[in-house]
Formats: sequence, structure tokens, C-alpha cells
Amino acid sequence: MTVEPRRLGLAIDLDTCVGCHACATHCKEWNAGGPAGPLTDHDAYGAAPDGVWFNRVFTYEAGVAADGRTVHFPKNCLHCVEPQCVDVCPTGASYQRVEDGIVLVDPDLCIGCKLCSWACPYGAREYDETDGVMKKCTLCVDRIYNRAFDPADRIPACVATCPAKARHFGDFADPNSAISRLVAARGGFDLMPETGFRPTTKYLPPRRADRAAAAAPARPDGDAGGLPPRWADPGVTR
Repeated sequence: MTVEPRRLGLAIDLDTCVGCHACATHCKEWNAGGPAGPLTDHDAYGAAPDGVWFNRVFTYEAGVAADGRTVHFPKNCLHCVEPQCVDVCPTGASYQRVEDGIVLVDPDLCIGCKLCSWACPYGAREYDETDGVMKKCTLCVDRIYNRAFDPADRIPACVATCPAKARHFGDFADPNSAISRLVAARGGFDLMPETGFRPTTKYLPPRRADRAAAAAPARPDGDAGGLPPRWADPGVTR
């Protein structure tokens, strides 16, 4: 019986992400220690801390006036189906696993030429100045296949720690998986689809708030709906 390869990746919900950076923090914690430990962390508590991060969270103001909102945008390696970073690597240090589509870097083969970082349009790779090699998100491959963990805990560190449940992990090769159905239902999209790299990480768009319908009715004392009544502010006199 032939087993079809999986295509593991993330779905990130831009509607529920609160920009708390818990994903980046737990990613750093997990990957800076343990048997894999590819993340360098120099002088963490000193005057000049330095190191490498796999996850970063950017914050933008989107829209204007009543339609405006703050959008937090987490970003890590998107583990593309057609990874240009792998194609340009002269030593084969950047490679894609056949069994699950995860893109990794072999530090023993990496010569630090940075071609992969120039080829990646998402800025998902970081050069380690100390080790002289390129580093990137591994999708916590050392967690998701770790049989010492309960099955429910075999997920990337960023997914495990997200308090808003904005990050989801699963198999995109299975159209009936929970993550595939979630992306289909929410209209998940690829970042920069025009590149043709087919990123496995998908983004779920912010829902458009119906502000008129969501407005609270006027209060009995005549204060505007949705705002605290005047008597709640001790600085206001009637």
C-alpha cells in the first residue's frame, strides 16, 4: 500500500491574533535548547543580547476611519511547495523533505552564501553571524514526531502556546483534514501568490465587522450606545 506524502503547514488567523508575541517567545524558548537547538541566543540577559528568531510578529494599521483596524501579522518560514530557496542553494544544504514537505537547512552543508535568503520573497530566513550559516523555522520537526509527547502535544511550539488559538497546524494534502476545511471555510489565502512558490502556510483574513449592526442601543439615560454612561466617569458632571 502506497502512503501519500503529507504536506504539513500552518493556518494563521489574522482575525484573532492579538499580537502578544507568545508564538515568537515559545518558538525561541523551544528552539534555543534541547537536542535540536538550532537557534543561537547570545548574552540573553546582558547589555547586548543577540541571536536568531524563527517567528516574528508585525503590526499594521489597515483601513481608514470607521473601517480601520489594527492587524497583527505573524510570519515564519512558509514551507513552500515550490521552494526557491532550495533551488538556488549551491550545496544542497537547503532541502525539502519528501514525506511531509517541510523545508530544512543542513548546517553541515551550509556555507553561509545567503543565496537562499535573497531568493526568499518572504524574508523568512535569518543568517547566524556567529555560526556562519543560514537558519529558519523547522516547523518544530523535533516536536511533531516526538513519540514521548502525547499525540495532542505533537504540534509546533508556536501553535501550542497561542492564547488566542490563532495558529492551526495540520496536513494540507488531506482535503478533509481540519486545517484544510478551516482554510476553505474562511477563504484562506497565500502570501504573494504571484511568485508561484505555493506557500503551505495560509492566512485567514480578518472578518469585516458590521459596525452598524454591532452598535449597542441607546442607553435609557440618553448616553450613546456602546459608550460608558456619563455617570461612570467621575470627571463628568450633569
